[in-house]
Amino acid sequence: MTPRHPNARTLKESAKGIPEATVARLPVYLRALQGLKDRGVATVSSEELAAAAGVNSAKLRKDLSHLGSYGTRGVGYEVEYLVYQISRELGLTQDWVVAIIGVGNLGRALAGYGGFASRGFRVAGLLDADASIVGERISGLTVEHTDKLETIIKDQGVSIAVIATPAAAAQAVCDRVVAAGVTSVLNFAPVVLSVPEGVDVRKVDLSIELQILAFHEQRKAGGPHEEYIEVHP
Repeated sequence: MTPRHPNARTLKESAKGIPEATVARLPVYLRALQGLKDRGVATVSSEELAAAAGVNSAKLRKDLSHLGSYGTRGVGYEVEYLVYQISRELGLTQDWVVAIIGVGNLGRALAGYGGFASRGFRVAGLLDADASIVGERISGLTVEHTDKLETIIKDQGVSIAVIATPAAAAQAVCDRVVAAGVTSVLNFAPVVLSVPEGVDVRKVDLSIELQILAFHEQRKAGGPHEEYIEVHP
């Protein structure tokens, strides 16, 4: 497969007019379908697939209709073909080259994640500004200094940059990868990145996800307990 750079249009402007919310659910459907395929399941009903993906069947049918896939009445969807359809729509039928910038604990974990290669993502560069880390071998790759960032992006044909640096360094790193021609960024740094039009940034903030879970836990326990302070005139 030939490395390609993602085009610059945003998810909302996909070629078939697929809504962004639908695009966000396609990887979930694909994961459920891959599980069915691995178990030798040939066809699946919309109800079964919706349950496996954690959505309602009406939403799933509407989402898949954007791909031109309507299933067969009384039979459902052909699992293998639907895997191909979604993979093609997500761009997973080609090779996407990834560079990870920031090789702390999180960067190391990402570098060692085996799920990237099986989904069409090849990690081709690990970079860090810490001289004590540079030269280490991690998951078959040698950590390079960030001074070589632009060279690695060009030589390896990097399509997607994963930023796992401290917050203070993230914007400068982002500016450099964008200037080097990368138009897709996955940001793990706890900061909002500013990018020009045509550059897509997906932010992953684990602390925010934990705070959302804390909110739901609090609601299940009866809601916030307000403390009133009596003020005497």
